[in-house]
Amino acid sequence: MKKFSLLALTLMASTYLHAQSTVSGYVFADANKNGKKDKTEKGIAYVSVTNGQEVARTDSKGFYQLPIGNDNIISVIKPTGYQVPLNADNLPQYFYIHKPKGSPVLKYKGVAPTGPLPKSIDFALQPAAEKDNYTALIFGDPQVYTMEQVDYFIKDVISEVEGIKNVSFGLSMGDEVGDKLDLFPAYTAAVKRVGIPWYNMMGNHDYNADATTDSLSDESFEAHFGPTTYAFNYGKVHFIVLDDVLFPDPRDGHGYYGGLRADQLKFVENDLKYVPKDYLVVMTMHIPLSEPEFLFSTATRKSLFEMLRDFPNTLTISAHTHMQRQDFYVKGTEWLQDKPHHHFNIGTASGDFYSGLSDKNGIPVSTMRDGTPKGYGFIHFKGNQYVIDYKVAGKDVAEQMRITAPEKLKKNSDSLAYVYVNFYTGGKNDQVKYRIDDSAWKNLEHTTEFDPFYLAEVATWKSITDKTKKARRPSNPAKSTHLWKATLTSNLPAGKHTLTVSATDMYNRTFTQKHSYIIEE
Repeated sequence: MKKFSLLALTLMASTYLHAQSTVSGYVFADANKNGKKDKTEKGIAYVSVTNGQEVARTDSKGFYQLPIGNDNIISVIKPTGYQVPLNADNLPQYFYIHKPKGSPVLKYKGVAPTGPLPKSIDFALQPAAEKDNYTALIFGDPQVYTMEQVDYFIKDVISEVEGIKNVSFGLSMGDEVGDKLDLFPAYTAAVKRVGIPWYNMMGNHDYNADATTDSLSDESFEAHFGPTTYAFNYGKVHFIVLDDVLFPDPRDGHGYYGGLRADQLKFVENDLKYVPKDYLVVMTMHIPLSEPEFLFSTATRKSLFEMLRDFPNTLTISAHTHMQRQDFYVKGTEWLQDKPHHHFNIGTASGDFYSGLSDKNGIPVSTMRDGTPKGYGFIHFKGNQYVIDYKVAGKDVAEQMRITAPEKLKKNSDSLAYVYVNFYTGGKNDQVKYRIDDSAWKNLEHTTEFDPFYLAEVATWKSITDKTKKARRPSNPAKSTHLWKATLTSNLPAGKHTLTVSATDMYNRTFTQKHSYIIEE
């Protein structure tokens, strides 16, 4: 089928508001924390409120007014220095769903009828002593398909961060579940155990697959979590959470496509009008904007970059690929600023879809196809700057790389032997060095190829016949963007030798790891 213009189709398919009525209300400081605006409680001025496209600012009394149709979510954009209420599952309650007739009939239930529009939709905020320096916890693709996988997720990831301290909030980067939307409650109950406010984002395995338009593909997600495109502030950072999964694909109606509808782009444009230029703007999305045109709309990426051109501090984050990758856009490659733009595609909490060999606890090792172990991320914010860490599930926080090299070599062998280093958060411009024993440091060469460790894991999986020792088949390997290699010399005295690797990341932090091997006569 002929592919039509994405812009034309999104304009046709977008859920424009048909502004037949108006919604209004107050954003107020909830002094007694009862969730209701009492006569003595004052409104908060200059707070943004949105209907998903337009953005209004409250006046000096905290009053706002917006157009509304028959299928909208009104949400407050949390200002710095305030917190929104949480429900019993630690989910932020910053929105009101207006669907008088409810969601259409779908396989997985959506929103029940909400009835007539209330006279006033008010948003209760509570003053909070937010620090400019704080940490957020990030999960890429928990993607649970069964209750057994929910249990894997809890034992492997949630158990490590349950009750975590000094982390301000968390965010899951889409694919909270794997197509079975009735697992949303089980996923939510698992993440609740972390014990911090938790935001969620739409992924391509979270949509209503029987929906006929993109605007109705998120009905079940909305019923459980609220809007799929929204924003909030924390410290000197402005977060914009984007549902960039277009379903059905606007080009031919089959499958999904990465990009944004016209109304979503308008929301971003309107939202950014009220964001201080010295804030760090963080956009999160499921499908990486760095994907090629056949997977992600170039027009969407260019539009977002145009909107960010006056913000010197920016970051975009994605998941989806079940790999980890650092991309940098420089001026002249669609990016419009002298300072490069950083896009980080984070590895996943599910790894390679809970596949591969089973560990001693019966949980799939699930190494990702680029050799990255499953895990999760921390973003440490300091004002409008940031540092990203990746924590390998089940391992010490110091484990930031894997060395793959022979354990034994024949002295003065004519055969070539290589050492490979998978530096999990590495980028091609990072420096990775090695030395043997106390010799001089040498550079490893950045290479884009399959991780030999992952190739060996797949081969081992194939060789094992006992199904109790393995899960589903691992994915086919993909070339890693954070792999380095060097030739390993055998021209050494017989005996044990120590290979030390030093890797310096984009934040100028250095990590080291060692590997021992034996030279045999």
